[in-house]
Amino acid sequence: MRKFLLLLSLLLLPLALSGQADTLRLGYSARGTVVDAVTGRPLEAVHVSVPDRHHATVTNADGEFTIKSDVPFREVVFSHLGYRTFRHPADPGSLRIRMTPESLSLDESSIITGSPYEIVQAALDRVRDNFSDRPELLECFYRETIRKRSRYTYISEAVSRMYKSAYTDGVYRDRAALEKSRVLLSQRRTDTLSVKVQGGPTQALTFDVVKNPDILFDREEWAGYDLEMGQPAYIGDRLQFVVRFRPGPVPCDWARYYGTLYIDRELLSFTRIEMSLDMSDVNKAVRMMVVRKPLSLRFTPKELSVVINYSLRDGKSRLEYFRSTMRFGCDWRKRLFATTYTAVNELVVTDVREPAVPIQRAEMFRTSDILSDKAAEFLDPDYWRDYNIIEPTESLEHAIGRLRKGR
Repeated sequence: MRKFLLLLSLLLLPLALSGQADTLRLGYSARGTVVDAVTGRPLEAVHVSVPDRHHATVTNADGEFTIKSDVPFREVVFSHLGYRTFRHPADPGSLRIRMTPESLSLDESSIITGSPYEIVQAALDRVRDNFSDRPELLECFYRETIRKRSRYTYISEAVSRMYKSAYTDGVYRDRAALEKSRVLLSQRRTDTLSVKVQGGPTQALTFDVVKNPDILFDREEWAGYDLEMGQPAYIGDRLQFVVRFRPGPVPCDWARYYGTLYIDRELLSFTRIEMSLDMSDVNKAVRMMVVRKPLSLRFTPKELSVVINYSLRDGKSRLEYFRSTMRFGCDWRKRLFATTYTAVNELVVTDVREPAVPIQRAEMFRTSDILSDKAAEFLDPDYWRDYNIIEPTESLEHAIGRLRKGR
């Protein structure tokens, strides 16, 4: 399965109520902003968690977070690429967290010596040992947005359950189901184009490339890439091998990826994977991104990038965070200028549920499903009170504010 499924169609947005399930009362919380201690800039996608609990979230593009728990907690833990793990008391009020970039103090020549192919193969050989060897039921927060130029035309959110079998079992038993969802901003009928993204939270299952090697690590596919060692880096307090990959000169019928692998130096476990689709052959990129579009619409791909993070807990690595970004231009053939669209899908694992009950086929969210077709238009400010979410950015808040004023 090599396609990142995007559906382009004329504006048709039927809405149906989604199911709602009970959850723990998350009555304790901490909130604040995370910034770089040197530059003061906000840090996005910092992993924020409660010690000794499974509750977690990530910071938004403004560096803001709110973390909730069902029990009182004294500390909050922060982890981010290029920074050491940082713990801070969960003080009342808004926290201002300053994370200091990690500088390497080891002899780098001793770290980066070796074949990148051997390091990647060793990491693949140790997936059975390093990744979860039992089924898990994860609670996740998922958000997808679409912008037409700089204006948001669509915002939808969901809490989902994600059942993941052991990493030795492959992805075919993995499923996702909606718990609660809403559309905050739906595309207007005055827009000339409706963009729909297929798959919703199941994209994180598909792009879990450690468990689904067909995306990247298929042996025949991997032989078509060139690899090289990059500068080592810290993720949290663990040192990482950094392996960069790019399409090799061998011809291929589909678009390949550029990217970077972060591999734990001690465990040889994948910690972070960054992928960006090769756009040099427009026709190949279009086939990878588009499922259906009007015949008179010209589609120009500009970016398809994916980030997958894994976290280490109790000696095993697990999916922690997924983000995809897709940019493309669209214009009807009789028009002079193209319109640029940006679609962003983001998922963070916020809790682990027990027992790990499989999701039944009747309630599963399929890869062909579209979240906007299943979610309800709803603006209850307490909608996510009992869930951990990714805080909306200031720009998202403005888009939602305009929607409220218009009603």
